[in-house]
Amino acid sequence: MNLQEYFARISYNESHKDADLQTLTVIFQHHIRAIPFENLSMHCGETIELDIQATYNKIVRKKRGGWCLETNHLLFWALEELGFDVCILGGNCYEPAERAYAAEMNHILLKVVIKGNSYIVDAGFGGAYQSWQPLILISGKEQCQTPGIFRFMEDNGTWYFEKVKRKHYIPEQSEPATGTPEPGNIRKMYTFTLEPRHINDFQELNTNLQVSPDNILQKKSICSLQTPEGIYALIGWTFTKVKYKYMEDTDLVQITTLTDEEVEKTLKDKFGVVLENKLVP
Repeated sequence: MNLQEYFARISYNESHKDADLQTLTVIFQHHIRAIPFENLSMHCGETIELDIQATYNKIVRKKRGGWCLETNHLLFWALEELGFDVCILGGNCYEPAERAYAAEMNHILLKVVIKGNSYIVDAGFGGAYQSWQPLILISGKEQCQTPGIFRFMEDNGTWYFEKVKRKHYIPEQSEPATGTPEPGNIRKMYTFTLEPRHINDFQELNTNLQVSPDNILQKKSICSLQTPEGIYALIGWTFTKVKYKYMEDTDLVQITTLTDEEVEKTLKDKFGVVLENKLVP
């Protein structure tokens, strides 16, 4: 494991002598545009090990992606190697169907402290809810980024992370926009506390997610990647391309249904992923 190999994987070749916000931001952006959020191993009959060496080999050497436990763990290792003041935190994701946050910790995120300010860095939420820059940890502050407006709300030591939804324009549909945001149209994402965690705190979760039939990661094969303009996402046989701010406060969404052969080609062409074992979408 070495940083130069990781930097080559994320196409980063700038100076990194200072552990400052600018360096953190650029590394983070290279990371999310090179490493897909994906759970394809679960749908290829592969076991996911929660071990930094195994994660490094998978993502850096085999040019795969990973889910939050893997991609954020790799980013944690890299930032620590670079001298950042970084720690792992645990989150409880919001489950829209249940209209509630998960009872158990089921997400991993990072906190980085620079010049006394705390930033949340999360490369593992994927899709349209992936932030593109580190977010300063201040309750109630709206933080505008290309993907949308993010904010944290703090209540008695528990932090809530959410995003303001934007309208979608889907060319195939006769209606010009779907999901028109009203004031307060918020997508709740997860809660977390500032209690530092160790990667081993997530070993049970890593095992359970791979055997429990009820979770979304078991039900759907997912691969998403941030692009300079928006997102590519492949869920099952459905390929979605999103262009942020196609029109004012509206994102362009193009949806295509693929054949089995096209799935394999799309993974290679759009996500840079070549699987060793047969994917069952």
